[in-house]
Amino acid sequence: MEWFEQVQAAEERRDWDAAIALVSAHAECYSTDWSRHDSHLWHMDLLVCAERFSELAERALTDVHARRRLNRGLRERGMEAALRNRAEAGDRDALYVLVRLLCETSGPQEADRAVQDLGPDDQ
Repeated sequence: MEWFEQVQAAEERRDWDAAIALVSAHAECYSTDWSRHDSHLWHMDLLVCAERFSELAERALTDVHARRRLNRGLRERGMEAALRNRAEAGDRDALYVLVRLLCETSGPQEADRAVQDLGPDDQ
């Protein structure tokens, strides 16, 4: 069985630690080898599945893929406070994702209020 089939099997079992360990060995951000870059994106997805948000947040300091995937993962789980904290710290993507979440859950007025509070100059 090839490594990616092993990762898929681990995903099916929801054995996130095994899946992450297997895929991370083949992952490289911005690699010229498309399969290594694809594995990097897969790795970020697996970190969200495992809810390893602190690890993603650490990676997000230097990795745009980790930052985007972290923000989407927080939105998917309705973690408004975490997105708000990231937006307050200057993550503009987190603000955008927070606005989308608020539009879906609390309505456009609450989203507007978040923009006024967190990014009044952000068009």
